[in-house]
Amino acid sequence: MADYIKGVDLSAVAEAEELGAKYYDNGVQGDIFDILKNYGVNSVRLRLWNDPYTEDGVPYGAGTNDLEVYKKLAKRAMDHGMSILLDYHYSDFWADPGKQRVPKAWRGMDADQLEQAVYDYTRETLLEMKDAGVLPQLVQVGNELTNGLMWPLGQKPEYDNIAKFVSAGIRAVRSVGSDIPVMIHLDNGGNNPMYVDWFDHYMERGENFDIIGMSYYPFWHGTMKELEANMRDMADRYGKKIVIAEVSMGFTMEDYADYEKLGPDDRKGYATKPSLVENLDYPMTPEGQAEFMNDIMKLIDDVPGGDGFYYWEAGWIPVPGSGWATEGALSYIEESGPCGNEWANQALFDYDGHALPALKTIRDYKPLHSDYPLK
Repeated sequence: MADYIKGVDLSAVAEAEELGAKYYDNGVQGDIFDILKNYGVNSVRLRLWNDPYTEDGVPYGAGTNDLEVYKKLAKRAMDHGMSILLDYHYSDFWADPGKQRVPKAWRGMDADQLEQAVYDYTRETLLEMKDAGVLPQLVQVGNELTNGLMWPLGQKPEYDNIAKFVSAGIRAVRSVGSDIPVMIHLDNGGNNPMYVDWFDHYMERGENFDIIGMSYYPFWHGTMKELEANMRDMADRYGKKIVIAEVSMGFTMEDYADYEKLGPDDRKGYATKPSLVENLDYPMTPEGQAEFMNDIMKLIDDVPGGDGFYYWEAGWIPVPGSGWATEGALSYIEESGPCGNEWANQALFDYDGHALPALKTIRDYKPLHSDYPLK
């Protein structure tokens, strides 16, 4: 891994490309990996879903990130000299603080059986990646585990089961690559009491790990001062490195309905609701996005243990057919939709695929620290 990670999550990009997405730098069309490499990106985060298809084999969408998609994207990243953060969701589709569904194949299992399933699945997929030459350099065991994983048995406050499942994943990673750093990732990076409560419970029960990953979206997760205070406390309290595993900032509030070609009832609409944007310290403009990225990189650099960031879904621009879910996926997660792209105004490329100024800011930022001594 690089001393300072300048990473992006590109999990949906293969699907977006298949549906017509094109990317440009200074008006010249190019491979998104080439463009990002030229802007200093040195690592790529890729999610993995167990079985993101309906019983009839219809893709769930949002990248349909199964093992084959991972291999394809990981190879492209590694061919560009980028490291990989593998993000296990341990679900067939999105896993986050609001939903952590047991994969279809594991339904009905008790806690001990789920523990074994996590271990076997993690080990088997990593061995397949190793055989394909795309073993990740960093592994995230679970995604935004704030409220646990594989509900209801692993739902907070069932900390014994949470630790059991996470620890099974960690042991599996160690069995394949003892030197692969392991991350545990929660959301809401500005919420220090939540982090202390979660990790105090986990440390009493769970396997050792290397990195605390945080999500930080400024319109949801508090101020940057709160984020910095939490990062400093986590590094000092637990002796772990800190990575902002998900971060983004909008570059516009202009609508993109014409790009998605969806009716009003079928569009998800953007996550950055006007009421949330009113409270931001940065304007939702290309310049505001660039200023935010400069400040977040400096914050991470200034915090002992701060190891870098992954910008979430940097290339997920609005193209017809590329949304956060398909109708088939909605039945799995028991939600009603709609199914459009709610993140397009937060990518690092504009709606037409042109590189935004924030990429120059990422390229030009020079970290000052190397490695801080931790406990």
